[in-house]
Amino acid sequence: MILRFGDCQLDLSRRELSRGAAPVHIEPQAFDLLAYLIDKRDRVVSKDEIIDAIWSGRAISDATLGSRINAVRQAIGDSGKLQSFIRTVPRRGFRFVGEAITHYDGEAISPAADVAITRKNAEDIATKQEVTFCKAADGVRLAIAHVGSGAALVKTANWLNHVEHDWQSPVWAPTFARWAANHQLIRYDQRGTGLSDWDVADISFDAFVRDLEAVIDSLGLKRFALFGISQGAAVAIAYAARYPDRVSKLVLHGAYALGRTKRESTADQEQAAAYLTLIRHGWGYPKSAFMQAFSSLYLPNGTPEQIKWFAELQRMTTSPENAIKIRTACDEIDVLRCLPDVKAPTLITHSRHDNVVPFDHGRMIASSIRDARFAGLDSSNHVILPGEPAWAGFMAEIDQFLSKR
Repeated sequence: MILRFGDCQLDLSRRELSRGAAPVHIEPQAFDLLAYLIDKRDRVVSKDEIIDAIWSGRAISDATLGSRINAVRQAIGDSGKLQSFIRTVPRRGFRFVGEAITHYDGEAISPAADVAITRKNAEDIATKQEVTFCKAADGVRLAIAHVGSGAALVKTANWLNHVEHDWQSPVWAPTFARWAANHQLIRYDQRGTGLSDWDVADISFDAFVRDLEAVIDSLGLKRFALFGISQGAAVAIAYAARYPDRVSKLVLHGAYALGRTKRESTADQEQAAAYLTLIRHGWGYPKSAFMQAFSSLYLPNGTPEQIKWFAELQRMTTSPENAIKIRTACDEIDVLRCLPDVKAPTLITHSRHDNVVPFDHGRMIASSIRDARFAGLDSSNHVILPGEPAWAGFMAEIDQFLSKR
């Protein structure tokens, strides 16, 4: 992904800045600051937000921040009193005021067209995907999908996956297309779901972690980036703590370290029981009480198409009986003790108004993993949806983090 403004070009994948045809030297921290200001160009960014984003909340002086802003301005030819690109807003912060155009593969697009293009690309990428199978330690057959080239990015299985059907998804296809453009994207269906075996005796969190181990070992991966969302984040945490030499970078979204039945809140435990009842009586039906509750909690800003797709995914991905077992296993998750053992550079993103996993859960995980970067996203959706404003920021955070050397 390339951002162009004025006579400047910022290549996020290669982490390069140029003006005209000439490359411009820019320090890594100044590069991150420039990319962040461009990503948030629709508003003023406060000093505290910049410090949280670029310095991970570490205490720095106003002079240090000022020097980095000046370094950015000098690199892009915006020094002195010009402020054609980066404007100081007294007592509030800074704002990127230039017009930036995003390019993919040499094609200029507007932010509104971003999702449409990546979804179109997904149709082509899906035809190149290869699906293989491996066996877990207890003999359960697991479906593995890989597509793209470059450094490996492994996505852990989460609540519901289907390695083939997900490419038709208005929720996942644009995101997967973005990742597969720059990485070898590896996904798999956890036991009891998708193309993996449904008739299995053991559906538990420990089994989910063993499934990830089996997938990695079958592919012979030695070092890779690992992404996990929701309960898949807990699986990623457990794996990263157990195999610190294998995980090069860890990305988590909507993460929690304790499942509902492991939390002290009575409300959480009551919600866990109520959710199981709703699954039992409304699995896979778009107008059921379960889907109404699911969409209002997980996808409050979802489009009718996205919500309909989730209902279809439920029918295709697993049975009501397996869904209850998976949900029960998620409610019993406890990876608190694993957090200090995570050694990989870690990025944690979380929707600020998440109704499923409160914002504080993600922040707690970030505070327990050494030097983890935490980024809040302005969304109410548990899964960041293509088409909502936060999606571009979500993608940019991950792109920048994975491209860092």
